[in-house]
Amino acid sequence: MSDVKNAQARPGVEPVWDQNHAAWDGARPRGTSGGLRGISGADWLIYGAVAVVALGIGVVNALSRAQDVAWHGGGYDAGTPLLWEMTSIAVIIVLAPMLFIAVRRIRHATGWPLRIGLALAVILIFSALHIAGMVGLRKFAMSLVGGSYDFRFSVATLIYEFRKDVITCFLIGGALWLIDSRREGQQSRSVASAGPADPPAAAPHMVWLRDGSTRIRIEPRDILWISSAGNYVEYRLADGTNHLVRGTLAAEEARLTSFNIVRVHRTRLVNLARVSGLKTGANGDFELTLDTGQAISGSRRYRDAVTSIEELAANSASVPNDNRAEP
Repeated sequence: MSDVKNAQARPGVEPVWDQNHAAWDGARPRGTSGGLRGISGADWLIYGAVAVVALGIGVVNALSRAQDVAWHGGGYDAGTPLLWEMTSIAVIIVLAPMLFIAVRRIRHATGWPLRIGLALAVILIFSALHIAGMVGLRKFAMSLVGGSYDFRFSVATLIYEFRKDVITCFLIGGALWLIDSRREGQQSRSVASAGPADPPAAAPHMVWLRDGSTRIRIEPRDILWISSAGNYVEYRLADGTNHLVRGTLAAEEARLTSFNIVRVHRTRLVNLARVSGLKTGANGDFELTLDTGQAISGSRRYRDAVTSIEELAANSASVPNDNRAEP
């Protein structure tokens, strides 16, 4: 069962994030994702820092290797170690944006088994590209000076390079993961402390969405659900329209709680005022039916969000029927 279903087969009601193809297969607005367009200005600063640190490590390793050879009776030759290190570092710098994008995909994946599977796939792809690129650069560089390069291809050599690539992926990916987590936490606290981000003159019953330099006013009662979409959130309205705005789901939850719009899943909020039915499962998960016909699944982790609906249904069922026939 998908997370959102069209219970009445209404046309044009399928949300963007629940179509058959993967979410990143379709066209996205500029900056949402899709290659380097998903890297913001702050990310480029991180990328620059990664490049500088990687180059520094490469130079130190090369000089240390040359010094070790000299201490063991050989000649001091920093050129060859520098070539080996710099070709490796150059490929890592080129592949770093791939790690940035992969970390964002993994962060928004549902469930740790899927996240671990994606991480393993990324590491394998990164290592394969790194080894191929590094060997190619070394062969090209040696051919320019009339020499040759032998990678000594073997299982032992691949394992030697792969374990270094694993550490590289964990260092770069782990640092970006922590930075993104801290950034989202700061945004959530900032929004919570500052209150709603609506214009000062806005009516308290209105919701304003910001799309670049444009602001869009919508009625809270027209909101069906809100879902996370990478660095953006997607508003789904009762008339079938979508609004994709930059922000976090935690920030939207903080400012929309007063409109009875609550979180029912890690990736979405639902307007309880539009709920017409509730079905609970044995494992604690539940399914909400909206007055438009769609059904949205909720996680047992957020079961408390629909407690008011369950209590209302229980109280209604316990009220005696005053219209029954008199004896």
